[in-house]
Amino acid sequence: MIAVTDLAKSFGHQNLFHDVSFQLTNGHRYGLVGANGSGKSTLMRILAGEDPPSDGSVSMPKRVRLGVLSQDHFRFENETILHVVLAGNRELFAAMHEKDAVLAAADESFDAERYAELEDIVLKHDGYMAEARAAEILDGLGIPTEIHHQKLSTLSGGFKLRALLAQVLAGGPDVLLLDEPTNHLDVVSIRWLEKFLQDFKGIVVVIAHDHRFLDNVCSHILDVDYERVVLYRGNYTQFVDAKVAERDRKESEIAKREREIEHHKAFVERFRAKATKARQAKSKQKQIDRIVIESLAPSSRRYPKFRFSQIRPSGKDVLMIDGLSKAFGDNQVLENVSLTVRRGDRLAIMGPNGIGKSTLLKIAMGLLEHDDGTAEWGYEARPGYFAQDHHELLDGRGRATVESWFWDACPGESIGYVKARLALVLFSGDESKKRLSNLSGGEATRLVFARLSVEQPNVLVLDEPTNHLDLEAIEALVSGLKAYDGTLIFVSHDRWFVSKLATRVLEITTDGIDDYLGTYDEFVAQCGDDHLDAESTLLKVRREKRRAKAERRKGPSDKDRERRQLEQRQGELEQQIGTGESRIAEINEMFCDPTFFDDTSRKQVGQLEREQRELGGSVERLTAEWEDIVEQLARQTEEAS
Repeated sequence: MIAVTDLAKSFGHQNLFHDVSFQLTNGHRYGLVGANGSGKSTLMRILAGEDPPSDGSVSMPKRVRLGVLSQDHFRFENETILHVVLAGNRELFAAMHEKDAVLAAADESFDAERYAELEDIVLKHDGYMAEARAAEILDGLGIPTEIHHQKLSTLSGGFKLRALLAQVLAGGPDVLLLDEPTNHLDVVSIRWLEKFLQDFKGIVVVIAHDHRFLDNVCSHILDVDYERVVLYRGNYTQFVDAKVAERDRKESEIAKREREIEHHKAFVERFRAKATKARQAKSKQKQIDRIVIESLAPSSRRYPKFRFSQIRPSGKDVLMIDGLSKAFGDNQVLENVSLTVRRGDRLAIMGPNGIGKSTLLKIAMGLLEHDDGTAEWGYEARPGYFAQDHHELLDGRGRATVESWFWDACPGESIGYVKARLALVLFSGDESKKRLSNLSGGEATRLVFARLSVEQPNVLVLDEPTNHLDLEAIEALVSGLKAYDGTLIFVSHDRWFVSKLATRVLEITTDGIDDYLGTYDEFVAQCGDDHLDAESTLLKVRREKRRAKAERRKGPSDKDRERRQLEQRQGELEQQIGTGESRIAEINEMFCDPTFFDDTSRKQVGQLEREQRELGGSVERLTAEWEDIVEQLARQTEEAS
């Protein structure tokens, strides 16, 4: 358990938060959310012990192991990828190295006592399975087995960060503190990470700007706003509903108090001069004086406004691609791709990293030569492009200011118009005088979208537009794009973003492309899972469904009936185990409350302890039965294949 008590943090006159108290308990996963600059990352560093608080304390068990996601890969550049991951468990990694050194010196003198001590450390950490676990995590994060023994320096920046994430996950931590772990992950790897965190038994605190990820992972939300940190139960969607309801309740209470004051004031004004009512008027005035209305602090969250429109509609066929192929050396990323984008389409292009999504957009925009085929824009098509690297769109003009760069897109307009448009995307006052070279990723993204809005393209081509935006800006971008009346072609790994916008999904796989006419949710229903696997295409899914349908027509065999019974029992066991574990976690949470034993009778404590022991034994028995069923099902699968 981690206990945060009366925590405060300020930088000079800027107060991030104060009087913050909450507890984090095992088995729970906490999403840390708030506007950019509200103090999320600062709070994460305080929890990690990397940044001291201005006041208050963070208490945790002495031997707790923290897994903190670092962004510094330079000190591991010359290490092999697998060794970088194994180094996540420092004690085990050091013991394995020293053990090798003891064996190497065995010809001269063998230190049997030290070797035995090191062997105990290796066994304690299940060290003989460490490489297998590390390799499994790397595979799950999209780093294939064949390159695990290459140096980290051979990876691109995004994949280096994946290796550092693998290092944290493989280190056997009790607490995971993850700041933006989904950055540079594709949909496949994000889905794998979700499942890993859902199964993690310790504490998880995660900062992310991916709605669907927060919904799938989090059991609680820590909201940094109004200079406070408030703990909410439930995932991100449930938190949003609860916060809106709480704010509405407070505003309603204030309105009620204000009406009450107005009513009393009206009585006082009307009757204070009348002798017969003077005493009552005085009493009413005292009532008014006793009513205290606490003003609501302003939220730190800021929502930009994105307004997109087209100068004129395009022709019916917007983009025609025929037999397009592109290779980088021996790496064939696109082969014989053909599709036609039509006016009004909202086409989401999806697939694993490195499969050719961005390459396809760059070829369409004329920024990259293709090897074969054609890519042509249709009649009156005026595309506006957002590159994955927003600095490409700022033309390297680092000395230019926000205002001057934006004004270049609308030279005929007044300075008032320019300032008003910039204010919509949260550049007001001196912020519009910032140099481009000093902009954060989120600021640069907002600026590029502001310029696209005044250029009025009738086709928006967007490559990972949400990468640098916070949750509020992503929601605002979705609203702006929903209202846009042109054609939309975009690449994104943010499933919530895709689900809100796409009316057509193009999946690029190693076997080619699959063009699905429908929303993302319909696409997922067709595929059967909320991820895109490079080795699974819609065609394969459909074949499996047809095969299963044919088998059902034949009627179930004895083995099929047995398997169905086992699977049914497996589901029942999973539900019972989940219920038992949830109740155990509930009791643990009660026991972790410092005031619990003072406020609770010995009899009640004894009953809870007995319940906890009985549940523990029951969960253990149910788990053993579940494992037996899993083995039986696995044997049946092997025999069938």
